[in-house]
Amino acid sequence: MNNLKKIIPLTLLMFACAFSFGQQKDWDKIRTLKVAFITERLNLSSKEAQTFWPIYNEYQTKREELYVKGHEEIRKKFDESEKLSESDSAKLLDKYLLYENEEEALEQTYLKKIEKVISSKKTLLLIRSEGDFKRKLIKQYRDKHKN
Repeated sequence: MNNLKKIIPLTLLMFACAFSFGQQKDWDKIRTLKVAFITERLNLSSKEAQTFWPIYNEYQTKREELYVKGHEEIRKKFDESEKLSESDSAKLLDKYLLYENEEEALEQTYLKKIEKVISSKKTLLLIRSEGDFKRKLIKQYRDKHKN
């Protein structure tokens, strides 16, 4: 389950790039669709929504920042890993593991914050809904680019 949660922002980012080639309006459209999807799935009361969305939006911003940081510092270097010395590979692996731990800590922190605002049941539904949204986005992308 943790791997799925780690893949969600990466996959959304990847497909958003594929859809938009960097166009901000497409990012905004995907975010808007995601908000609508999650809102419908969680069936939030107005009170829940008022406290949930600021926390969730802050979480998403920090996830995106962490992804960019991880991509710049680590993932770009993976392509060149065959050229790295053993020592440099060990350092890169250590950075990657620290990044993974940071990502996990961020997720745990925010899921605990979210659980205080909405129920545990709705928090689990949120996790599932993020995965469902990602799969729906991928399916739409595939359907659009068939043939």
